[in-house]
Amino acid sequence: MKIVGSSTIVLLAGSASAFTSSPIRQQPASSLTAVQVKEGQNLEVELQPPSIEEETQVIEEPVAVAAAAAPKEESIKPGRYADLDRSLALPFLKRPTKLDGSHAGDYGFDPLGFTETYDLYTMQEAEIRHARLAMLAVVGWPLSELVAPDWMLQENGCAPSVLNGFNPLTFFTTVVIFGAFGLIEKETSLRMNTETRLGKIHRQDMKDVWSYGVAGDYDFDPLDLYNKIGNDPMSRKGLRDVEISHGRPAMLAISFFAFWEALTGHAVTESFGMFFHPNLVLPLLTFGYFFFNAVYEVENTDQYVLQVRKTSEGEAYLENLKLSLPGAGSGSGMSSEETMELLTNVSEKAKELLEKAQNFYGTAQESYLEYSTKNMAGAR
Repeated sequence: MKIVGSSTIVLLAGSASAFTSSPIRQQPASSLTAVQVKEGQNLEVELQPPSIEEETQVIEEPVAVAAAAAPKEESIKPGRYADLDRSLALPFLKRPTKLDGSHAGDYGFDPLGFTETYDLYTMQEAEIRHARLAMLAVVGWPLSELVAPDWMLQENGCAPSVLNGFNPLTFFTTVVIFGAFGLIEKETSLRMNTETRLGKIHRQDMKDVWSYGVAGDYDFDPLDLYNKIGNDPMSRKGLRDVEISHGRPAMLAISFFAFWEALTGHAVTESFGMFFHPNLVLPLLTFGYFFFNAVYEVENTDQYVLQVRKTSEGEAYLENLKLSLPGAGSGSGMSSEETMELLTNVSEKAKELLEKAQNFYGTAQESYLEYSTKNMAGAR
């Protein structure tokens, strides 16, 4: 091949590989030619094509992938929900000014406006202390009713409490335990927690929010679990969010336990035995709940509420389930229609069982209400 030019020419053979990540053919040195010609001169260049052997040599060019990981934040940025006008927890109310999502567990719930009247850090400290005690109590209360000897319990197997009453031993034990809690409260209520090991980390995490660190920090992490998810501010905030999100239902649950037993005189482990004793009803209900949510969805429209419809993912899930059944797609065993009919019968039996369980608990509730009414009438 001949090339003739009368101006400045630059011939770069084989340079296209610099702009592509696909495999290239290695060219011989004779074919990689760069010639510059002055204007007004004629150039005649002969390029030798590569041989067949040379053309078949293939070199895999490595592909450099720049995995640019997002840099971790050095501190928590304030105002996560600052641009929201409405509360996340109560959308019909405006978002409280101080609850902008900067702190763990902050979803804008303050219908009584306490954050405008009281110190936010003090309230966070009180909440997390009560939450931790409640998480211990909500496990200990039913556990005592299940395993403690009768002489340690109150009438009808109820756990000893302020509303249920005490016997001398349980009263003494309660005084000692809460005395220890009071001593801890006295020694730590005015503590400075920004100079401890975890306190310094929290101060750095919260430097853009305030200078107080994190409420509820006792520098207690003997198993070093705090940074297992990630050693960065958002991961630590996530763990604190998990803690308070469990503590809030625990505070509601332990309050319910106490008032229920005080009002009815029956232990929660007896009244709600499905949650505390082995049975088939609770696993079936749990399976039904997850299966329903995997196949169906409930939506509300501007005209109707609680509209149940099957999702496209649910259709695919059922189809895959149908194909995975024994005999599906083969001539042996049960046919897919027979298997689906069997599953339908099983689901109907399960539904019948759940209805019987519901009727049983409804009858028990009516009997209990009748029993309570008679007792109240006799007390009068």
